[in-house]
Amino acid sequence: MKFLVTGSSGHLGEALVRTLAYKKQEVIGIDLIPSDFTNKVGSITDRAYIKKCMKDIDVVLHTATLHKPHMATHSKQDFIDTNITGTLNLLEEALAARVKSFVFTSSTSVFGHALMPADEAPAAWINEEVTPLPKNIYGITKIAAENLCKLFYHNYNLPCIILRTSRFFPEADDKKEVREAYDDKNIKTNEFLYRRVDIEDVVSAHLLACEKAPVIGFGCYIISATSPFTKDDLNDLRTNAASVLKRRVPEYEAEYKIRNWKFFPIIDRVYVNKKARKELNWLPVYDFNKILEKLKANDDIRSPLAKIIGSKGYHDIKFKDGPYPVE
Repeated sequence: MKFLVTGSSGHLGEALVRTLAYKKQEVIGIDLIPSDFTNKVGSITDRAYIKKCMKDIDVVLHTATLHKPHMATHSKQDFIDTNITGTLNLLEEALAARVKSFVFTSSTSVFGHALMPADEAPAAWINEEVTPLPKNIYGITKIAAENLCKLFYHNYNLPCIILRTSRFFPEADDKKEVREAYDDKNIKTNEFLYRRVDIEDVVSAHLLACEKAPVIGFGCYIISATSPFTKDDLNDLRTNAASVLKRRVPEYEAEYKIRNWKFFPIIDRVYVNKKARKELNWLPVYDFNKILEKLKANDDIRSPLAKIIGSKGYHDIKFKDGPYPVE
């Protein structure tokens, strides 16, 4: 099998290229930015370039994108060119090359306004049945790219899998009030309960999607750590989230007390990965209980792959307040 990984100089792209190379797979990495994991430098907006890169490719892993933080430095047209036109170019050339599997990395950001329940409402139970309501150009362009994947499956029988990943970036939180109130590791550990996933598990989901795409045909899946919370917890998560955590994972208190950590007072959503576990046979390793084990052992909470890749950031420039401005 020959793999094409877009965005190979990026965080997830590098993780995929590293993993595929370790598994002795033939892999072509493409990106605008040169790196040790990029064989061909160029833009996915260039159709002729994509055509050349697609020669003899069996599987496409499309991670290249402008991310939410790029809204501070890029125009809406840039997002359309990269996230929509770039995806269209890849789909067109994948179809022409008779690619066997096309895996598109999307984001839980597509849910947008659906993630923000009214003040008196319970926390949102976010599974694949929830209708996305994008609230910015990033979400809009990711949904449009998802729909292109769906079109190419239904109209041309190109097997496509969409993976809506939750947070796996190692950078600091984008909200100033959160950064000031919590230690960074405390924030990320909390997030494993409802909105975070380790990159090692993201990679395993992508590789399973490659394998399953020809059988499934088309599928869309949420990729996030398995939460201990249930639908019965949704009301309490909006009023006293710590009481729910104490009920579900009582042993957390001792580890948090040692570090003077605290859980968030309220939770507004819970990402549900049940469909991915069932249909992709995905078995994520890094959930809140795994993180607690690492804390008890005074180990780094990150997976080996996450530690190797580290933080890449999103911009060459530094902003006055935070890792990037928030729209």
